[in-house]
Amino acid sequence: MEYVYASLLLHSAGKEINEENVKKVLEAAGIQVDEVKIKMLVAALKEVKIDEVIKQATAAPIVPTAAPTAPAQAAAPAEEKKEEEKKEEKKEEVSEEEIAEGIASLFG
Repeated sequence: MEYVYASLLLHSAGKEINEENVKKVLEAAGIQVDEVKIKMLVAALKEVKIDEVIKQATAAPIVPTAAPTAPAQAAAPAEEKKEEEKKEEKKEEVSEEEIAEGIASLFG
């Protein structure tokens, strides 16, 4: 990722994205440089119009991805909610029954 960030930094500064400049940025950040990765990155970016890619990336909707444990955590509150609803329904049913008994006792 550092190599991509270095190239984006060079692009935003209006500098040419070449092996020497990418290497300078990475070294300035204290990152151990891999010459092969730099060559591959520079070669791959020669055909890429970075401005267009950035525009497409900002225009595309971002779909959040959930962590693997998130579904399990999300299921727990949903189950609790269902249990609470069942309890409330039982309370309402009991209350309705009690009301019916109370009315029945009035009419004897």
